[in-house]
Amino acid sequence: MSGHSKWASIKHKKAVVDARRGQHFTKLARAITVAAKEGGGDPTGNPGLGLAIQKARDASMPKDNIERAIQKGTGAGVDAESFDTVMYEGYGPGGVAILIEALTDNRNRTAADVRHIVGKNGGNLGEPGSVAYLFEKQGVIIVDAEKYSEDDLIVAIDAGAQDIVLDEDVFEVITSPADFHVVRNALAEAGIEIESSDVTQRPKSRILLDEDAATKLMKLIDALEESDDVGAVYANYDVDADVLERILG
Repeated sequence: MSGHSKWASIKHKKAVVDARRGQHFTKLARAITVAAKEGGGDPTGNPGLGLAIQKARDASMPKDNIERAIQKGTGAGVDAESFDTVMYEGYGPGGVAILIEALTDNRNRTAADVRHIVGKNGGNLGEPGSVAYLFEKQGVIIVDAEKYSEDDLIVAIDAGAQDIVLDEDVFEVITSPADFHVVRNALAEAGIEIESSDVTQRPKSRILLDEDAATKLMKLIDALEESDDVGAVYANYDVDADVLERILG
């Protein structure tokens, strides 16, 4: 049985709480700035910006903060900043493949920080392309399987979803990146409560971890996510439900 989606859902809820402490707001604003820089300041014509804004709204970021972040990206703000998206690849505890997405204004600093964190926590970085082929960029919308049946989610298929996967006590609604917003909106309009949603690097296969390796991996992921420059961490792991419960306490 997979604990991955449950862990992702818990992490999402934790991120909403963390946002109120400020660090997560900073990361969300940076993601908006980068998306606006890369694709323009209109979310209707820039899916990446639309997703970044949706994440910020889900975390209750004030509208003014969102608008300032967009202005920084488009150069309209007096304190315009320059950030780049950088992807690091490597392996974590248990031989799990990891992708680390960073948003940085200093590539050398971020590379050194990421390498230090990964090495300190039982992993190692690899060359570009070393593990990226093990992942596929997809939209993933998580819905509580105890509240809804698969029939309730047919609206997602009608809207263009590729698949609906039952994973423990949640459904994963899988979409292409291009159809993500349409499917998410269709579910919301149908009154379906969404636990979390994102365009993510979804593993093509997963490695089942024992409790020791899973604990070490969670520690590595937490350490990476505490870095100001790291925006997201992806890993191709699976954890049995009882093991996950023990790790989460």
